[in-house]
Amino acid sequence: MSNAKPLPVIPCCPPLTERPFTAEEAETGARMFKALGDPVRLRLFSAVASHEGGEACVCDISDVGVSQPTVSHHLKKLKEAGLLTSERRGTWVYYRVEPSVLAAMGSLLGPPAPR
Repeated sequence: MSNAKPLPVIPCCPPLTERPFTAEEAETGARMFKALGDPVRLRLFSAVASHEGGEACVCDISDVGVSQPTVSHHLKKLKEAGLLTSERRGTWVYYRVEPSVLAAMGSLLGPPAPR
């Protein structure tokens, strides 16, 4: 039973140095950064992104210094921002960062394309 949903943030935005953002691009970029603006969320996102195989069981990433309900809250916020997808397998939930999310974040912060 999968509850993975399409990621709403892709495509995000052009590189910051390319041109001013539209209102929609700014909203999308801000949603990503707001979700990652909390240290616990950033640690969880990093744990999932760097986990072997590109996905992580919640049982493997919950040791971030907060209670399990708080971990669940932060993972929910990351999913709502479109940064993570999840899939339930038995009693565990597995989280994944889609490569397109990392690509969009990288292009946003990266240098502009050569002209």
